[in-house]
Amino acid sequence: MLTIEWSLASGWEKPYIKPLENLSLHPASSSLHYAIELFEGMKAYRGVDGKIRLFRPTLNMDRMARSAKRATLPCFDQNELLECIRKLVEVEKEWVPYSTAASLYIRPTLIGTEPSLGVKKPTKALLYVILSPVGPYFASGSFNPISLWADPKYVRAWKGGTGDCKLGGNYGSSIYAQQEALELGCQQVLWLYGEDHQITEVGTMNLFLYWINEDGENELATPPLDGIILPGVTRQSILDLACNWEEFKVSERYITMSDLTAALEENRVKEMFGAGTACVVCPISKILYKGKHLHIPTMENGPQLTTRFLNKLSDIQYGREDSDWAVLVS
Repeated sequence: MLTIEWSLASGWEKPYIKPLENLSLHPASSSLHYAIELFEGMKAYRGVDGKIRLFRPTLNMDRMARSAKRATLPCFDQNELLECIRKLVEVEKEWVPYSTAASLYIRPTLIGTEPSLGVKKPTKALLYVILSPVGPYFASGSFNPISLWADPKYVRAWKGGTGDCKLGGNYGSSIYAQQEALELGCQQVLWLYGEDHQITEVGTMNLFLYWINEDGENELATPPLDGIILPGVTRQSILDLACNWEEFKVSERYITMSDLTAALEENRVKEMFGAGTACVVCPISKILYKGKHLHIPTMENGPQLTTRFLNKLSDIQYGREDSDWAVLVS
């Protein structure tokens, strides 16, 4: 693991790479009481050429810095932290799976260690990074579409909140709704927002809808970054690829449940999928909304576009295709 301590008095200390061990924290540490903490999620991939790559890691560093500012945690040199992470992965390179169906998950974490019960900006913090090999998201090796529960009684994020930052509190408070979704036979929560039931995110993933829009255009749409949406690295990559292809309209726009149900009735929906570091893309086949099961015809349509994004991004991550999005570790 990598550890770097910070204090208001001394600033950042030297970084250390050492064997994984338990943390020793004062019981009044602000991260434990007031959730003054954040994390990132990224991966290292062993390519078909044997080289190890990170995928667009500067986007993770940018997001981590924004999260730190919002959580009143100390700012850091993004390039220096990325170099420390690169060195950590280099030291632990044998933990990067020799497989194009697995990867090494990287979890940078920054926590307030202020030994005080005062609700205030911490004067001490700890940045650490831990690693874990992970297998394929879909155990069968093929796409398994998921079902979603959409109910406005639970809200993941709100305007002026922290939904656009990767703070642990956003995730801990979502588990109760996730459990209710499971009890209703659904695998994930489709988070809605506002009186018009805007579609925002899927579980911990960004959401995409490929459809024929109200103007008769083929469109790939995803909710805009208005403060309640996490700016995902996979989300940005999908938008960049789609814009580069110039084959259909690409929009960051609001989509409501009434927009979706109308489109389903008029057979205008082609594919719907989640996107994130864990799965890359995840097809959606069913939504439970207001007591009714809405069938999403993602799998009947291939899913051609969802699969295309998966293949393209995987080719870059595993070195089958050269790209400046891939940063070599070794």
